[in-house]
Amino acid sequence: MARKLTMDRWMVGVVLLLTLFGLMMVYSSSVMLALSRTDGSSTHYLFKQSLAAALGLGLFYLATRFDYRHLRHPVVIWLAMTLCLVLLGAVLLAGSRWLNFGGFSFQPSELTKLVLLIYLADYLVRKKDQVRDLRGFLLPCLAVLLGFCALIVMTPDLGTTVTIMLIALCLFFVAGVPKLYLAAMSAMGALGVLALAWISPYRWARLISFLHPERDPQGAGYQAIQSLTAVGAGGVSGAGLGRSGQKLFFLPEAHTDFIYAVIGEELGLIGCLLLVAAFLVLLWRGTRIALRAPEPFGTYLAAGITLSLVLQAFIHMGVVLTLLPTKGLTLPFISYGGSSLLVSLLAAGLALNVSQHGT
Repeated sequence: MARKLTMDRWMVGVVLLLTLFGLMMVYSSSVMLALSRTDGSSTHYLFKQSLAAALGLGLFYLATRFDYRHLRHPVVIWLAMTLCLVLLGAVLLAGSRWLNFGGFSFQPSELTKLVLLIYLADYLVRKKDQVRDLRGFLLPCLAVLLGFCALIVMTPDLGTTVTIMLIALCLFFVAGVPKLYLAAMSAMGALGVLALAWISPYRWARLISFLHPERDPQGAGYQAIQSLTAVGAGGVSGAGLGRSGQKLFFLPEAHTDFIYAVIGEELGLIGCLLLVAAFLVLLWRGTRIALRAPEPFGTYLAAGITLSLVLQAFIHMGVVLTLLPTKGLTLPFISYGGSSLLVSLLAAGLALNVSQHGT
């Protein structure tokens, strides 16, 4: 029988530490950019990120205070998915990834990723006896996922789409979907990404430059080269907090998509490894929560959230180290971006909600 337990303190601790560390690194990586874009306020980006952190921690707390199994109610799931459709439609009409209001912005694809995780966790439970049925199980689920992903790609945001599909493949594997189906989906997904890159000149340029960034050092390979320069300059112990040279308008998006490079330059290999260790702790505790969940929905929900946070973190790090093609993905809890921080904290709160129940 399920019983009420205390929250996983390890996970609470690592989430709070990552959030605080993120605020510190957002300030360090954005201070010069803030001075150049505002009326002399060096804390412009830190202030906005702090507001997002305060709101996100409120959502984090609220997400732990109810029974997560209420999320399985069809009205909750379909209302959330309808809201995501409306928000994605709004950004498509606006011709941007973000909805802007009152000096703040929100990226609907971040919320959509979490809502699709909840939908997928519920779907896998409801259809658990049909996982080998291509028509009855797999195709309807893929139709929903691909429909949302198509809208996200159009915003355009290919990175989030790839993350969603990778998480779905992992959860399908856990649910027992035949390996042949998984292999076929992986192959079609890879071909789909290549096709999307082929029809988009800037994406194709990024893909080609990933193999040989030095061939176009002032063009498609510029970010990769500047990122490696930053990481290499940090050495083992780093140049010191706040002393990055690459953030002085050499490394584009230093406070968002390439913040791990600034961490590498300022805190060195030691800082980078400690951050990797923090996400590995998050993976460990999230996996533990999933395995100890009282029923399958909690297992899939906790596993999906954990994969979402950790997988995105390692993709971000892989991009910074030029192990992966350049993608516009934030480092969860760390990068500047209110939408990413809000949804990451909300998701972590839901995983902790699962941790309060056991068998």
